[in-house]
Amino acid sequence: MELVDIVDENNNLTGEVEDRWVAYEKGKWRRTVSSWIMNKKGEVLLQKRALTKRRTPGKWSKTGGQVDKGESVGEAIFREVKEELGIEISKEQIKVVNIKKNEINRHFSYNYIFVVDYKIEEYTIQKEEVDEVKYVSIEEIEESARKKDERYNFSNWTEEDINREINLLKEKRKEILGE
Repeated sequence: MELVDIVDENNNLTGEVEDRWVAYEKGKWRRTVSSWIMNKKGEVLLQKRALTKRRTPGKWSKTGGQVDKGESVGEAIFREVKEELGIEISKEQIKVVNIKKNEINRHFSYNYIFVVDYKIEEYTIQKEEVDEVKYVSIEEIEESARKKDERYNFSNWTEEDINREINLLKEKRKEILGE
């Protein structure tokens, strides 16, 4: 059982705690975290969700998960990256890029972008969560999203979501590559 803190529609903690899946099924507001992980070449890491996952199994996505009961969003993203990929992100990098209110799934998603210097073979993936990882270009992500490629978690994003995320990634790539 994974317990999560319940928040209201304005992202304020209510003091209520619920099992993650019960909260989801009841439509209760909660917090999630996700991160784009970019290497020093400006490529983005995607992870293929394990086929045993309850939601979106076998789809390529960015790294993330739920914020557990009593956990800060910074602690949650640090934990998720460590658990799923076997790497640590420096505390200095843990800064929220944006917060998206998802009315459909009723959660507030805290989004991050991390820059790392890991090669694919240096990741230690958590088999219960992730089947494999790969680096792709931002343009590949953009094309897959616009084509609504069902192999990717972001295939159902709105045009606004796609544009916002791609612009964030391109800005970070410019910063990394000094363009």
